Formats: sequence, structure tokens, C-alpha cells
Amino acid sequence: MKERIFLSPPHMGPEEPAFVAEAFASNYIAPVGPGLTAFEQEMAQYLTRSGRDGEAHCVAVSSGTAALHLALRLAGVAAGDRVACSDLTFIGSCTPIAFQGATPVFIDAERGSWNMDPALAVEWLDRAAAGGRAPRALVLVHLYGQTADWDPIADACARHGVELVEDAAEALGATYRGRRAGLLGRFGILSFNGNKIITTGGGGMLVCRDADDADRARFLATQARESAPHYEHTTIGYNYRLSNVAAAIGRGQLMKLDERVQRRRRIFDGYVQRLGDGGAVRFMPEADWGRSNRWLTCCLFHADEPDAARGQATRERVRLALEAENIEARPVWKPMSLQPVYAGVETVAGTAGGTGNGTVGADLFARGLCLPSGTQMTDEDLDRICDVVRREIEG
Repeated sequence: MKERIFLSPPHMGPEEPAFVAEAFASNYIAPVGPGLTAFEQEMAQYLTRSGRDGEAHCVAVSSGTAALHLALRLAGVAAGDRVACSDLTFIGSCTPIAFQGATPVFIDAERGSWNMDPALAVEWLDRAAAGGRAPRALVLVHLYGQTADWDPIADACARHGVELVEDAAEALGATYRGRRAGLLGRFGILSFNGNKIITTGGGGMLVCRDADDADRARFLATQARESAPHYEHTTIGYNYRLSNVAAAIGRGQLMKLDERVQRRRRIFDGYVQRLGDGGAVRFMPEADWGRSNRWLTCCLFHADEPDAARGQATRERVRLALEAENIEARPVWKPMSLQPVYAGVETVAGTAGGTGNGTVGADLFARGLCLPSGTQMTDEDLDRICDVVRREIEG
């Protein structure tokens, strides 16, 4: 059996063990310690490095989902509220809506970036507000490392008093009109899951513009323990803080983030050079408003043809052929509106038009495949993967 090529494995270097050894030497193992504080400060410095984005206050937590839950809690989302969310995304982008007892409304993607369709979102927000049913918040996801078109959606949310939460779990290192992903609004969400562009093994971060919001998030993330010699609680909190040891890994990873982004972008370019971009294979486009981190290289099969079933058949044939060669690949996210757990939930749908049936997100799912994108991949790995893809689309 050939050596396995994983979709997006962790990439460790010499700095991470040194920081972990430092954490062990200090004996700060539990979710407090100097490494945790340093990781938060270093991430804030990274996000504000350009000097044009104002302040950032970071709270390291156990997952991106936990960070989003805290953001919705701080935004005042409560039982009975509605919260809009990108439809084409991972389920962690919307489960915290349920944690707060609120109801999601899913908004379809657009083809130019695969993210939430800004025209569709603005139209729906205006209509919902006119009917007295504006959502309490909107979760805008940056998909596969590419930022959504933030400004028009932010303007509409501001006009109607809707809290806009930025889910940048997949987009650390990406930019929108020169601004860092994760720092576009009041709350930003990052993820350090094992498959992300940098990892702490499992973890996330809430990015706040305001120091008071960050302090409140830390309080809620540590079981909402009041300042007292005994354990005193006046509200419900959560066990969400990241460990000092995991933060040590994150510190080493963060030092190489820009290098990782450059490598992922080169991997994307390598796929395009080998397979072309058009005809039977079309790659996820890069919108003109930003720079993607290319967390995962994603492509569509038969994207220009009206028969989505043909694209789906090709996608599955390629995926299975890759797996037979011990190469991991994965379909594009299945839209939340198609998930059984969300059957019957309101969806603001665009249309796939001449390139498919149903919504844009459903068509992208039917045709789309995520290819291996790990930063330790070699040119020989790319050749091996592309030989399989080419054989299946040509044969």
C-alpha cells in the first residue's frame, strides 16, 4: 500500500515542542498560564499588524464552535430569536444558534466566492425588517479560506440593528479589502482544529474589538465564576478555556502562519498548472475583494454543464479512485438546508440557473471535491494525485 496522503494534516516544527516544554516546566497544565496569555496576545498582534485595523482582544477557547457560542451569547441571542447563517458551511457554524434556543435561517451561496450571496442576504434582511421579523444576528462564514463579501452585508445589518458575527474558522491569514479575516466586525471566530491552517490539536479563539467583551467572554468561558474565595455563580457559564499546553502548540504554529498561507497558495497553483481550470475541472475562484489562504484546494466537475448529476458522478468516481490509491479527498460541505437535522428550516435560496438544479449551494455540493492541501506535500504528491484525477476525467 502506498503512503497515505491526508486531506489537511497538522504540520509541526521545532518551535512547538520548545513551547510545550516551557509549559511543562512551568507546571501550568490546566486552562490558565503564561502560555495561554501569550498566545492570545500574539494572535492579537498578528491580526492588527498592519496598524489600520484598530484593537483586537483575543480569548482562546476549546473550539471554534465554543467561540461562536460565546459570541452569540454576548450578542444577546436568546430563545425565540432568529439568526441568519450561511447555508454552505460546516455544521459548527450554526449549532451554537440552537445552543441559545434560537432558530436558524439559511442563506444560499453565490458562485463568485462560494460564500453567502450578498445581494440575496441584503434583499432578505430588508424584507424581514420591513415585516418586523429582522433576525437578532447573522453569522457570515468565510468558506475554505476565502472571505465573504463583508461590506454590503455589514451595511444592511447595521441598518436593521442586526449583530453581524464573522466566522473566520477556515480563513485565518486571509484578507478582505486589505483587512485581516477575523477582525472585520465586533466578533470574529477562529478555529485551530487539527485540519486547519494552524492548529493547537483542537481549539479556537474569539476575537473581540472591545476589551469589555473579551473580559466577559473569559468570565463565561471559565464557568462564570465570580471573584470570591469560594465558588460563587450568578449566571450560567461554560468550561470553554483552552489549556496552557495547547496554547503552547499554537504559539509555535502562529510563528509560521504566513509561510503556511504561501505554501497552500502554491499547492493550489500546482493543481491548476497540472489539471487546467475549465472544461471538466473548474477550481474555486478567488474573489477580487480579498486574498484567500487557500486552506483547501476545491474544484468542481463539469461546472459549466446543466447536468449536475454528471458532475456528482464524476466527483464520486474521482474521490473513490483517489481513495483506492490511499489518497484522502472529501466532498464540499453539504448545505445545512439539506441536512436531516435541519429539515423544514427556512432557507433563502438562490437558483443554480443554467449550471444545475436547485440552490447554488446544492449544486456546488453535488459537483465539488476538496483535494489534499497539506503544507508538507511534495511535487511528487501533487503529481500522484493529479495523475489519478486526470485519468478519471479523461477516461
